[in-house]
Amino acid sequence: MDRNQMIGLGLIAALLITYAIVFKPPVTEEDLATPTTTEQAAVTTPQEEASQEETNTALPEAIATDYTDKYGVFAAGAQGETTDLTIENEVAKFTFSSKGGIIKSVELKDFKTWDGRPLMLIDEVSTSQSLTLQTVKGNINIADLYFKASQTGTSLVKGDSLQFKYTMDLGAGNSIEQIYSIAGDSYVVGYEIKINGLNSSIIGDQMNFVWAHQMKRYEKNLSDSRIKSTIKWYSLAEDLDDLKASSNDIQQEQLTEPLKWLSFDQKFFNAGIISEKGFTGALVSTEVPVQDTSIVKAGEMRLAIPVADLYSGSKNQYYFGPNNYRILKKVTPGYKENIYLGYKMVSWVNKLIIIPLFQFLEKYISSYGVIIMIIVLIIKLALFPLTRKSYLSMAKMKALKPELDELKEKTGGDQQKMQQEQMKLYREMGVNPISGCIPMVLQMPILFAMFFFFPNSIELRGESFLWATDLSTYDVLFNLPFTIPFYGSHVSGFTLLMTVSTILYTWSNNQVSTVQGPMKSIGYFMPIIFMFVLNSYSSGLSFYYFVSNIITFGQQAIIRRFVDEDKIRATLHENKKKNANKGKSKFQQRLEDAMKAGQEAKKQQKPKK
Repeated sequence: MDRNQMIGLGLIAALLITYAIVFKPPVTEEDLATPTTTEQAAVTTPQEEASQEETNTALPEAIATDYTDKYGVFAAGAQGETTDLTIENEVAKFTFSSKGGIIKSVELKDFKTWDGRPLMLIDEVSTSQSLTLQTVKGNINIADLYFKASQTGTSLVKGDSLQFKYTMDLGAGNSIEQIYSIAGDSYVVGYEIKINGLNSSIIGDQMNFVWAHQMKRYEKNLSDSRIKSTIKWYSLAEDLDDLKASSNDIQQEQLTEPLKWLSFDQKFFNAGIISEKGFTGALVSTEVPVQDTSIVKAGEMRLAIPVADLYSGSKNQYYFGPNNYRILKKVTPGYKENIYLGYKMVSWVNKLIIIPLFQFLEKYISSYGVIIMIIVLIIKLALFPLTRKSYLSMAKMKALKPELDELKEKTGGDQQKMQQEQMKLYREMGVNPISGCIPMVLQMPILFAMFFFFPNSIELRGESFLWATDLSTYDVLFNLPFTIPFYGSHVSGFTLLMTVSTILYTWSNNQVSTVQGPMKSIGYFMPIIFMFVLNSYSSGLSFYYFVSNIITFGQQAIIRRFVDEDKIRATLHENKKKNANKGKSKFQQRLEDAMKAGQEAKKQQKPKK
């Protein structure tokens, strides 16, 4: 205790003693009457009454004066009691606090963490908010002040809706209102903040809204969760952007364009704020607390809200819920982009085909493993004409193998001459060498779409099938007593099945393919590489590729039964007779010219001896 503190305490003590002596109340006859036994227990001496009155009256006045000096007109909100208000609907439990009138915690009722705990999307430990105004008394954070609620705790069901207020009455017509609205089956919380009066007290032109949030770990795969967690934002010009999610470094960016919404976006869950008129700017940042495995990523949003909007009521919305495409697309324009469905070239496949098909099937089928098999079957049936065309093209190339071997001997290893003779043979036989590739290229968007759909599909989260306990993450057939670099310490059963089936599929294709040499061997190495890559990916994705390989293998077996290679060869020789006097097509001519140009370029680059 320093000298100033001792002097202060001495002065307060002297003040109390003086007050007790000078303002001692007069003694009346009633005071002198002998009290009953009960009254004796309750009676106090005049000195004690004076002391209590001083404690109850004078000290609060001193404190009130101190609050007035510090908060000015906001002093009335500086004292209060912290009480919680819980509003529960069918999908979430929202808890509000009278201190600040803010949302204190949100529990998602339909979800659990990977280890079975209640899924708290935000709570008072991981999340904090401040709403700071520049006033004549300095910066005032109204999240530190106390509000009174117009509502008590309640439960809502589908079809219900509720609107309630948190009000801080500052007297003389001055007040701040925070108005919330909740529907019975929604993850959206309507939020409006409104200022009444206070024109002479607020001198700044914007309110600074700061939302700091530690994104918790909800999934088993920590590293995967971290590279899929970030802050995203959507401008009024309808541009989506985000901080680099895959980086472990501190990320920070100053945003100057007007913003429609911002979100703390994780792999399967999302907490965001949406503005009706738009935020004028923001500073966003994230960092990875590497040593804390309970936190995926820590982020902060610093938003600017025009004070002019607060006088008329700044209308906003919160979203606290799952990254479900069907739900997000109804929240606000662009909000569905919180789910990453792949590059623009393939995302349309997921949005227009895969997701609607998936949502239709889950209405009638409870097993997501069965849903995946049905989706594979539907896609393979739709692509069967392309698969058949690709196989027939390979069969034609195989039928030409004797002629190709003859050309190889005839040209004696001259690659340029071999290519020219080969193109001539294809033209005469009526064979397009790239016709087998076109069907495969057309199937690529669907192949890549699945690569992005399954790992990011919340519908698969927590859904089991066979030995996989969660189709949204990797399955564990058995654990290894050691860690293999780039592979892990577990063996994924579905990834292993996918690898074996891909090798068998490659072997089947090689039976009708004319590819020789190193290119033929590469087909066997690729499945091994993917086994390492996909070992820690979604087991639903590996299962999809496995089922796809099996069905494709079966389709080719069926096609092979109805393909007569002798008949194909006879048809090719008939084409040769018909095309004997036929000139080159423009495409064939361009292809030959390109091949010649390539050969000439190689000759020029070849060093002279």
